[in-house]
Amino acid sequence: MTKAKTAWLAVVLGSLSAFAPLSIDMYLPAFPAMARELTAAPSDIQLTLTACTIGLAVGQLIAGPLSDRLGRRGPLLVGLAIYLVASAACIVAPSAITLTILRLVQGMGGAAGIVISRAVARDLFEGRELAKFFSLLMLVNSLGPVVAPALGAVVLHWTTWRGVFVVLSAIGLLLLVLTTLTLAESLPRERRHKGSLSIGSLLVDRVFIGYALSCALSFAALFAYISGSSFVLQDTYGLSAPLFSLVFGVNSLAIMGASQLNGWLLGRFAPRPLLATGLGGTVLGAVALLLSVLTGLGLPGVLPSLFVLAASVGVVFPNATALAMNDHPDKAGNASAVLGTAQFLVGGVAAPLASTAVSMGVVMTAVAVAAVLAFLLLTRASARKPAIDRPVAAG
Repeated sequence: MTKAKTAWLAVVLGSLSAFAPLSIDMYLPAFPAMARELTAAPSDIQLTLTACTIGLAVGQLIAGPLSDRLGRRGPLLVGLAIYLVASAACIVAPSAITLTILRLVQGMGGAAGIVISRAVARDLFEGRELAKFFSLLMLVNSLGPVVAPALGAVVLHWTTWRGVFVVLSAIGLLLLVLTTLTLAESLPRERRHKGSLSIGSLLVDRVFIGYALSCALSFAALFAYISGSSFVLQDTYGLSAPLFSLVFGVNSLAIMGASQLNGWLLGRFAPRPLLATGLGGTVLGAVALLLSVLTGLGLPGVLPSLFVLAASVGVVFPNATALAMNDHPDKAGNASAVLGTAQFLVGGVAAPLASTAVSMGVVMTAVAVAAVLAFLLLTRASARKPAIDRPVAAG
């Protein structure tokens, strides 16, 4: 595959995998205003975030295995259509409960783009090249968290939070058209599963689960920040909505920059030691945040800690994903589904627990340490397997 084709593929798949940050990050600055308009508690508004996250998890369990059986394009296009309809319905949601239900459906539709984009990547790449491609995907995917809060702030300046869902509907329509016109089928009929859609064999694979948990728990640390930061940084530390969006964008750039540094380092180091380094960084950032909160350092301690954690996640995600999926080319959709579902389920549990500065620091520290333990205890066997450490040409 030429560099130009690889770059365009990264743009398309990265855009599809950006449903999560777009659906989540764009309306974060509106949380306080939504609580007031819908006469809801902050926890009720956070529940709309959790519902979307659960939808993103459950939807992957449906779309991923189906794509192994039916091919990638069909399930992907159906998911995009569902996302578009649900986003449009969110515009007129009359209550927090209704919005929560619609966000669940919206997440389930958007999940198809996330899970199938990873499966397409595994169809076309393997080994170290797969880890490099996932790093490239993160360059595009990370634009979502950079653009989304700023775009959300602009929308909120001119209209209410409902305008955010107008924009999300337009994005869904654009991606549906783009995918229909440009993304070819990557799974030939002869490679599709004809039988069961079971993911059982993956759930008993100790190494796969180790990498999946490392990725999911690191995602939970990031998600605790995503969920709690609007309340903590604005209400506790007094940042305005524009300043909050700026901080959020800077941390998203940290993820983007670290992922590209990771892609360069993969030319010199294997994915596993890079993953170990990234996991160590998440623990460092989370512990530093908790200490900053408990000792009263304020923003001079909190903001650098969040930056370190965000940058570390940019190293964890591509390597953990590639290491988990590399040994399962015959069931890439299933493997991608388990990976994605684990991320969003664990993240969904962490989200409502991080509503204060202290709770955010505690949750982030706990899941970051757990991610390191999963890596150390479950993935030792893969350290003796050299296959992914050899550069492999893209298919």
